[in-house]
Amino acid sequence: MKYTLAPLPYKFDALEPHIDAKTMEIHHDRHHQAYVDNLNKALESSGISQELELEDIIKNISKYSAAVRNNGGGHYNHSLFWEILSGSPKVEPEGKLKEEIIKSFGSIDQLKADIKNLALGQFGSGWAWLLVKHNGALAISSTPNQDNPLMDINITTQGYPILGVDVWEHAYYLNYQNKRADYVDAFWKVLDWEAVEKNYESALSKIK
Repeated sequence: MKYTLAPLPYKFDALEPHIDAKTMEIHHDRHHQAYVDNLNKALESSGISQELELEDIIKNISKYSAAVRNNGGGHYNHSLFWEILSGSPKVEPEGKLKEEIIKSFGSIDQLKADIKNLALGQFGSGWAWLLVKHNGALAISSTPNQDNPLMDINITTQGYPILGVDVWEHAYYLNYQNKRADYVDAFWKVLDWEAVEKNYESALSKIK
């Protein structure tokens, strides 16, 4: 059984004007599809079972080739990314997640500012993350390329990512060119906190 690309859970233009339809089409149908195709090829050429859960591969990525790391990470990261965006998002977190964000970062606005700083400070391509560490605490981090906090190569800030900002140029360049800061500001306008809350609850259930 090979990995497949799930359909985008909304229309390409659903996030406009914040993220344009052409970017979404190219990003999902070409870039993400390429990660899926190349992951399947890398696993097949290595004689590795493709019935493994993607999360299990990511958790133990140090055991795999660079091709599996890059493309498995690309598949995992983008699958999370699409699900946390919405054309009609819940604009603020509630409940336990909100409480933990305020306890850890001081406020929702401060969390956004801290993640923005990580996103802008990531040299070249990569991601900025909100994650749940294995002790249940919230943390933020950035990773290069298609790495993520779940990978066992991340020693200092490891855990389950629940929110990720894609700062590869293909995520924003058609509309924002070199204005990464404007793109990150726009990201918050289409982030669905309801989806992040579900990711948070799922992460907590896995570390108990």
